[in-house]
Order: sequence, then structure tokens, then C-alpha cells
Amino acid sequence: MADILERIQNPLARSITSALMGASAATIVVGGLLGFAPLEGRKHRLSTYATLLGAGAGALFGVTVKPTPAKGRSTPQAVAELKTLSSSWTGWRNFVVIRKVPESREITSFYLKPQDGQSIPGFVPGQFLTIQLDIPGQARPVIRTYSLSDYAEHPDYYRFSIKREGAPRGQDVPPGIASNFMHDHIQEGAIIPAKPPAGKFVLDVSSDRPAVLISNGVGITPMISMAKAAIAQNPKRLVWFLHGARDGSFHAFQEAALAIAPNIPNFHVHYRYSRPRPEDDGGYQDTGYVDIDLVKSLVAPALQQRSDSADAEYFLCGSPSFMDSLRSGLAAWGVSENDVHFESFSKPRPKATAEATATVADGAVAAGGAVATAEVVFAQSGKTATWSAGDGTLLEFAEEQGLEPAFSCRAGICLTCMCRLEAGEVAYEEPPTGTPDEGSVLICVSKPGTSKVVLDL
Repeated sequence: MADILERIQNPLARSITSALMGASAATIVVGGLLGFAPLEGRKHRLSTYATLLGAGAGALFGVTVKPTPAKGRSTPQAVAELKTLSSSWTGWRNFVVIRKVPESREITSFYLKPQDGQSIPGFVPGQFLTIQLDIPGQARPVIRTYSLSDYAEHPDYYRFSIKREGAPRGQDVPPGIASNFMHDHIQEGAIIPAKPPAGKFVLDVSSDRPAVLISNGVGITPMISMAKAAIAQNPKRLVWFLHGARDGSFHAFQEAALAIAPNIPNFHVHYRYSRPRPEDDGGYQDTGYVDIDLVKSLVAPALQQRSDSADAEYFLCGSPSFMDSLRSGLAAWGVSENDVHFESFSKPRPKATAEATATVADGAVAAGGAVATAEVVFAQSGKTATWSAGDGTLLEFAEEQGLEPAFSCRAGICLTCMCRLEAGEVAYEEPPTGTPDEGSVLICVSKPGTSKVVLDL
């Protein structure tokens, strides 16, 4: 009986169930003692009193039973479950832009619903959407990945929020092609092909561990999704939401984050502006940049008061220098690397080459690193060419051969370049952030690892 009750999380339901079980047991016992013939007078009253007494005792017992804590899914389990959920949608699917909403001076949100009117799968907070844009003047479709910036357990739309990227200072590089096209030319009613949500930078919403969400600039987008999900699924979870912006005009979702859980004391929001304006007064907590000293001053006191553990998970999203600084600071503070999760659609900081063999699909990676030369066969196109060390990655080599494989980040993160490896092995100079499907490789960060490699291109 106890093991059954321990699995019931709701205390009222647990008490009622226990009461019914107690009443049933008392009725059976008394029935056995008095006989199951029709009862009269004192026997009938005795049976009724016994049933009520059993129900009362059962209810009290149900209250005292402590439920077994619900077992949360691990992050890989959550991703795997949603990968199965979205398995019916493969490749590109057309979506309609139903809303376009400016969020700040630089960031605009786009709300998408499927053109076919069918349902869409849920996603793990922190995942991104891959979209395809036909931009005039571009030789082929432009593919980009954007973090999903909203959350619902059963969504009927997807939302991503894009920063308008200007030209880098001091470099002869044009402004962001995709971001400026989205801001200037994509309006409500536009059709955008998209692939299912993907990505491993995710928050396990069923976990009880404290979560520290730290961002700057457009890095706030996946944090909104994570914060909403964490509080919706586990309101008792300790969550910090720390964000840095130049001033209020550059701060997207300022009110949205505050509105997630205004009456929940374990959800803490802290905004820090580097150059606040007079009109920003009251809209932020202090001045400067979000750094490790701020994190420690806000998080450490609360963690030290916890009786069970002083650990937490840290999620970082923002500019590369911002994340490098925080990762170094967290490591110096004693936070395990396994508890620090980060995302940036640019080249990650290098790690030891040896790690590559342990982080990608078995059978696809050469333990000895890249070879000096290799025969590369592109099966679909029927081309064969000799690769040498100066030819760069397999993506770069394929482009040199006149092929046009899909790509986006060119940093081993977004999985857009994932390709089936039909024969041979590849080598990664550093472990990719994204993990390809079994039997597939990310050609944007890999080189031949055997004398012959056959790719499904």
C-alpha cells in the first residue's frame, strides 16, 4: 500500500486514495468477522463505524506518507524524446510569418505557423530553428539558425528573435545578409521554410538543481525560453536570470522576463546596463558589465544557505568575449566544466584534440587525426578528387569541387552541414558542439581520417 501511495505526488489525491483503501480494508475485515449475510441493527452500525474508522485512518496515513520524488529526464533523454516526437517532420517545411514584433532597437521577433495547418512538435527550451531564405543577389538559398525565444509545452507557433547585424568595425565585411533581409523585407504573410527544432544547448525542466541563466545582448533569446519552461514545470526551482545590455533601448524582453514569475520568490531577475540613459532609471539594478563577480555576489549567498547542496547549473549565451570571461571565472570559482553550458553560433574556444573521439558518433572518427592526403568520393554527384592538408575542411573541399552543400555556422554547432558518411573515417581538429546522427559527420569542421572517404554528396 505504501509503495503505491509514494508514487502519488498530489497530497489530496494521496490522502483520498489512502482513505478509500482503508475503508475497503475495514469493510472486508468486518464482513469476514460478522458474516456477509444481510446485517441488522447493531451489526449494521458496527460495520458502518468500522468503514468510517478505516477511511479516517487511511486518510491520516496518506497525509504522513512522503511521495517518492519524480525522476527527471536527463538532458540527452529529453533531446532524444523530442527527436522522436518530431520524426514525422523531416527536411524543409513551409511556415507562414503570422506576426512581426520589434523587441528593442536591434532585435525583432518573428512568429511562425506551419502553412499546412497541421500541428508542430514541442521542443526543449534552448533549442534553435533552422530556416532557409531566398535572398536576391545570392547564388543559392541562405541558411541560418536562430534560437527559439518562447516556450509552450504544446506550441501552436514558433518564435525566434533576430538581431540586425551591422558591418564589423574595421573590417571590409558587409552587414549581416540574413538578419538585415529579415528585418527589412520579411513581413507578415511571408513564407519561410524551416527544419525541426534542434540543438543540445538545453535546460532539463524536470531537474531540481538551481539554474543560473546568464546572457548579454541577443543572447537573452534562449534564456527567455528556458526561464519560462523552468518555472512552468517546477515553480519551486531556484532560478536566476542575469542579463546585460547597453541601455534600455537595446534591452529586448525587459518586461517579459519580469512577468514570468512576479510572485515567485525563488525566481530572481537582475539587469545590468553598461551605459544607462536617464530614462532607464528604475529599469535596471546596477551599472557595468555582467561578470563573474556579479554572479558570485548574487548566487553564492543563496547556494550556501541550501541544506542539500551548494551546486548549480550555469547557462551562458552572448558574445564570445562575454562567455570566455565567464567560463574562465566559473572555472576559477570551482564550478565543474560539466555544469557550464553555453551557446554561440561562432567558433568555440578550442579544447584538447583527444576529446573529439569521445564526443561524436562511433565509427565515424579516426583516432589518429587527419591523414596527409585522401581520395574523397562524392557519391551523389559522381565526383572523385584528391584531398590534401592544404584543402581545409571537407566542406571547403566540396565547395572547391563545385558542390554546394548546405551550411550555416561553419563551426560544428548547428548541424546544417551534417552528411552521411558511406565509407572511411573523418577527423575533427576539435570536438564539434553539435553531435551528428550515427553514421553521419559534420563536414564544416572535419577532414579525412583515412586514405579514402565516401560522402553522400
